[in-house]
Amino acid sequence: MFSAFPLGTLLGRTSVLKNVTPAKVTEVNTLNLEKPKRVNFLWQTEDAYIHETTVQSVWAIEHSPSDITVFSPICTHAGCYYNWDAQAGQFHCPCHGSIFSISGKVLGGPAPRSLDTLPTEIKEGVLYVRWERFKSGVPEKIKIS
Repeated sequence: MFSAFPLGTLLGRTSVLKNVTPAKVTEVNTLNLEKPKRVNFLWQTEDAYIHETTVQSVWAIEHSPSDITVFSPICTHAGCYYNWDAQAGQFHCPCHGSIFSISGKVLGGPAPRSLDTLPTEIKEGVLYVRWERFKSGVPEKIKIS
């Protein structure tokens, strides 16, 4: 039997996003050695027949041209966006006062775990990141998208 409606319309959307390709974030030479830099980039996803492009941000810290740590900008406590305090040399969350070292370790506040790192690739001097979200408020790093 032929239907005039796409199968996804009748059955609903799938719950699995189909983007596993890392996004281009920045040229490595735009980063500063051992100084966190917030970088925005475009992240594209496909969920069944819905294509979406969103602006995401990450904190990137270059240790060498081939070694870069990338943190999700979302605090592990309650999901707020934290900032880098260059004078104190720490990340600070404005919502509930969590403090993190440059390596992401919890130094104070209610955060239940260190900052979440994201998967990265470096190809031909360009940093690529795969955007992921994790459950806030729990000690385990649980991927939610």
